[in-house]
Amino acid sequence: MKKILLVDDEESIHLLYREELEEDGYEVHSALSGTEALEMFQNIGPDLVILDINMPDMNGIEVLRKMKEALPKLPVILSTAYHEFKQDLATWASDEYIVKSADMSDLKAAVRRHLS
Repeated sequence: MKKILLVDDEESIHLLYREELEEDGYEVHSALSGTEALEMFQNIGPDLVILDINMPDMNGIEVLRKMKEALPKLPVILSTAYHEFKQDLATWASDEYIVKSADMSDLKAAVRRHLS
């Protein structure tokens, strides 16, 4: 079973994404902060990361940079509520950039693309 590390500081996102992704047959691990995400990243060895940008302790771009330094081929999907970050060159290191929505079809399609 493919392992997904979900990193977001919003509990409601965790509940929604976990339910949807587990229904699709993925093992989902959750982190509520960048620091927690980096610890879990080392421990679980995810096959894919879904990463929020705005978080209180360490922003997602910093987390993305550290994960890509360790595993350059690891697929990372940035999932954020803000369109404007797409213009930030630092986000281009991610494999996908998806704006959060109640319609999860774009996110689920991206996950399938990167884990197939």
